[in-house]
Amino acid sequence: MSLDSSRPQCTLTRTVGFRASHRYHRPEWSAEQNRTAFGALGDPPGHAHDYTCAVTVGGPVDPREGMVMDLGALDRILAEEVVRHLDGRHVNLELPEFAYGGTLPTCEALAAYLYRRIAPRLPTGVALVRVRLAEDPTLYADCTGVA
Repeated sequence: MSLDSSRPQCTLTRTVGFRASHRYHRPEWSAEQNRTAFGALGDPPGHAHDYTCAVTVGGPVDPREGMVMDLGALDRILAEEVVRHLDGRHVNLELPEFAYGGTLPTCEALAAYLYRRIAPRLPTGVALVRVRLAEDPTLYADCTGVA
């Protein structure tokens, strides 16, 4: 986020929730290797989480509207790219990026995946600062950019 000294820079964070299932499993590994590496997280058919996704955007505050970004627009983006896209789904079975043999659906990998979905949807002049994805109150991942 570049600084424009003529207008205040702020961030805005909106949090949404969804429920999804996933499983850590490498099909090229034996059952014993999977069990050693992932424990119960690799047991079929997988397990569900009530995820929380906090998305932070930043930029200059519009002097007329007093905001970084229209909150309704941000809500629509999050509804489409996060909630509708993931709620009620088994990530390994329904998202090709996380199919068995591909990327494990870790908290970090899912945060980066959501970052890539949200960033191009933001209006000009608004930067995606962070996507924080929490599996539960004790575990979350922050993605602050992707290559």
